[in-house]
Amino acid sequence: MNAALASAARAAPEILLERARGLVPWFRECAADTERNRRVSDESIARLRDNGLFKILQPARFGGFEHDLGLLIDINCEIGRACASTAWVYGVGVAHQYLVAMFPPETQEEVWAGDPDTFVAGSYAPATLARAAAGGYRISGRWSFASGVDNAKWSALGVLFPPSTPEARPRAGFLLVPAADYVIDDDWHTIGLCGTGSKTIVVNDAFVPAHRALGFAELLSGTSPGGCLHPNPLFRMPFIATIPVTILSSGLGAVQGAIDDVLSEVTKRSTRGATAGAGGRIGDFATVQIRFAEATACLDAAKLLLQRDCAEILSLLRAGKEVSLETRIRNRRDHAFAATLLVRAVDTAYAVVGGQGLYLNHATQRAWRDAHAVARHVSFNWDAVGAMYGQFAFGLEPKGQY
Repeated sequence: MNAALASAARAAPEILLERARGLVPWFRECAADTERNRRVSDESIARLRDNGLFKILQPARFGGFEHDLGLLIDINCEIGRACASTAWVYGVGVAHQYLVAMFPPETQEEVWAGDPDTFVAGSYAPATLARAAAGGYRISGRWSFASGVDNAKWSALGVLFPPSTPEARPRAGFLLVPAADYVIDDDWHTIGLCGTGSKTIVVNDAFVPAHRALGFAELLSGTSPGGCLHPNPLFRMPFIATIPVTILSSGLGAVQGAIDDVLSEVTKRSTRGATAGAGGRIGDFATVQIRFAEATACLDAAKLLLQRDCAEILSLLRAGKEVSLETRIRNRRDHAFAATLLVRAVDTAYAVVGGQGLYLNHATQRAWRDAHAVARHVSFNWDAVGAMYGQFAFGLEPKGQY
């Protein structure tokens, strides 16, 4: 990036969004290779980094821009139009810049002092019970679905911390581990989001100092050490009620890409009937017109839900108000429902493509596979999250993270 650009200009939302749009042709050109190589290339990560796009949610104290999630959604929609795998990994990178900001100040200095643009991967499920050790913890185990781990210098690994008393239960949280302390099991062979490189991290008896530990309950409530350090209310957002949009927005982009492809095709393709004169322009068929309308409406509805929820939470925090349990659970509902809308939209759009969409060189089939893969993330499981919302609405104890 041109070093002569003023920091204010670099941080401007409209400039960052325009830079993302400028990268779309590159990501589209690389999409097939990204899928074939099962990871986002170092060159693509460098282009995102050099354009300042990983700094969206990073604290200003470490050179970040402290923008809101609405900008992240818009940027990831642009990237996902060209390559949902790249958008997913970008969303993970932005989310984990935010996650590092939640750790104690000593950890943030350790991660960012030498390289404020460092990429952090992670795996959230508490895969092992951390063992207490002098000054910290020791861990061993396997952590799957670590998206972008090939590009990472650090990874946040979900663990269960040992209980403080014999009567207490283990508590969930994260330990931040440098890449030197783990190896990567190259096991990511999938039908969707193939290029995310979401491989398995393997740790064998690594020591992690106590300052690199963070409890999950603090993230849920917005009371993390970073939330107390950085004055911007952005850093007090309840984690699980907001941050999933960083990856869900890659699905928005995938569907938008599919819709773009359909629009391009229906305006120039004609059918070939079994008998002479039975064909016609695809765009002249009412069924095609209706399906296109449905796909675009589902996409718009999904994006509006996410934008509304993120904006509302930030508005509450900036006004000095608490984010209620009702709002947090509603946001979880909206994330999962938006994922169902994405699937409906991409299925509807893909039906218009017809037999041409079966070819692996057709971009729409990749978008279809990727959107379905996005919706398979555990955070967007409609049965689980929908039931949790219903439990809360009916006065029962909701089961799940919120």
